[in-house]
Amino acid sequence: MVRLSERLSLIAGYLPEETYFADIGSDHAYLPVYFCLNHPEAKALAGEVNEGPLNSAEKVIKEYDVHNRVEARKGDGLDVLEGRNVSEVVIAGMGGPLIASILERGKDRLRDVRRLLLQPNIHSEIVRRWLEENGFALVDEKIIEENNHIYEILIADRGAPSSLYTKDCKETELWLGPILMKEKTEAFRKKWERQLKKNMEILHKLELAADEQESKKKEIIKEIDILKEVLYHEND
Repeated sequence: MVRLSERLSLIAGYLPEETYFADIGSDHAYLPVYFCLNHPEAKALAGEVNEGPLNSAEKVIKEYDVHNRVEARKGDGLDVLEGRNVSEVVIAGMGGPLIASILERGKDRLRDVRRLLLQPNIHSEIVRRWLEENGFALVDEKIIEENNHIYEILIADRGAPSSLYTKDCKETELWLGPILMKEKTEAFRKKWERQLKKNMEILHKLELAADEQESKKKEIIKEIDILKEVLYHEND
């Protein structure tokens, strides 16, 4: 039986049982195969840009005999959606800028997509901003630690009724996550305490440097102040 990582299992929990979804950059098609084995009405598309990963996906699909419901397609990003009417799209395990770039380049192919399930490895704020500017509202987000890595998972629906962002704190919420900021889980604290420590070290080096870098210092001090406020002050 296909076994999923904790982060992919978490993503799977946000897919409808009768979904037809696409997994972009599918990593052996594990998520599509797992989900279709466990949900007889589901169908999935595994998208890969390179021949090697495509062959690996096809091998797993054949091994578990789900070729009638899981298709592997070669294509760049959302190009694999051409001619396929999927309702959800998963993009996991890439940097935030790359995920946002894939969504931007292929946004014409997202017209019928109801939900995006995204797991950026870094720079989640870039993904949140893209969602906010392109008609997908953040409806949930999770942060977990697995194998010494901390992952954020963003769930966004097209045309969700209201924004989770507040007017006065929107930039901070885009950076840290509006739901994650409220929940302040252990993984959230661990991630941002690491960043706070790193920023303190950077500030110390800037203060010792001979050349003036006032703009950089101001930027780092602002981030330090925000992180201290979020981490060490209770929510209202």
